[in-house]
Amino acid sequence: MTNPPNPAQRAGHLHAPSAWNVPNALTVLRLVLVPLFVWLLLRDGGTGEGNRLLATAAFVVAIVTDRFDGDIARRWNLVTNFGKIADPIADKALTGAAFIGLSYLGELPWWVTVVVLVREWGVTALRFWVIRHGVMPASRGGKLKTVLQAIALGLYLLPWQSFALLHWTAVAFMAAAVLVTIVTGLDYVGRALRLRAAAKRPLP
Repeated sequence: MTNPPNPAQRAGHLHAPSAWNVPNALTVLRLVLVPLFVWLLLRDGGTGEGNRLLATAAFVVAIVTDRFDGDIARRWNLVTNFGKIADPIADKALTGAAFIGLSYLGELPWWVTVVVLVREWGVTALRFWVIRHGVMPASRGGKLKTVLQAIALGLYLLPWQSFALLHWTAVAFMAAAVLVTIVTGLDYVGRALRLRAAAKRPLP
């Protein structure tokens, strides 16, 4: 027995949801936080403990909004075209800014940032490449990648990297994040090729 649709879901059958809603507001908040986060991270050459703590706080708040905006949109039938476009842009802008900022400060090797960004934008391009043939939803590996990247970046952003335990914990999470990033990127390539091949296969 299925639960009856909530009022928002019933309303969705009558008209498309307005772009002026809570999930989109959270997405916009995440976009607004990106330049603030970058400014706090790079201020005074990234050396001020207070600035780093504030940058970490801005990053955490933005990550938390990413966790909730999609859930709210799906639960209350508030998915909009604006949200579909802005949400992944906000996600990639936030994590991309963190990777680039840390590499710019010399705290993270540039090759790590390049690998991650190539994978992220490459998967986005793949999704557009196969969109006529089907949708590639986020895999469990992709979700794990997102969690590992968020934890690793959060640890790197903290100002107490002189403590060996924190430093090596951050390195361990970043290594795991990079590994999962590469593996899931290759998996998406395989899925995209299989999706296109299946679409071109003649029907029996």
